[in-house]
Amino acid sequence: MNDLSRMNAKQTPADPSSDPPPLAAMQIPIRVAYQETDGQRRVHHANYLNYFERGRVEMLRELGISYRQLEDDGILLVVTEMNLLYHAAAEFDDVLTLTTEAIEVRPVRVKHRYRIHRGDDLIVQAWSTIAAVNREGKPCRLPPRMRELARAAERSS
Repeated sequence: MNDLSRMNAKQTPADPSSDPPPLAAMQIPIRVAYQETDGQRRVHHANYLNYFERGRVEMLRELGISYRQLEDDGILLVVTEMNLLYHAAAEFDDVLTLTTEAIEVRPVRVKHRYRIHRGDDLIVQAWSTIAAVNREGKPCRLPPRMRELARAAERSS
């Protein structure tokens, strides 16, 4: 193992199979648009962050939480950590499946796990920590519906 491999092994999150079971999960299809690609017709690495954002917003919607209403109420969700592992390239016009999972909910933050597949091929996996802050940028509690996820998971275990 070279120095870069050792460094990456230390800095990247654990294998998803060692992550806790999801508290909430959902899947959405994504068709790669031309403007999301680089000169080789492959998805530019930064666009995966946009896909993950889309997954989080759709998960909130699925849970009956309006991200727009959260912001109107003065609760902003900010990314405090993001880790990605790229396994393969996705290309223009590919149809991908994004799986977004909430794997830990604390009073002020939520951790997510993401996987993007093209068919059976894993393209990218990632983990994030999202924190709730008020308009002044100070930490604040997540809305009750999001915290209920953690309580429901504790009751079922």
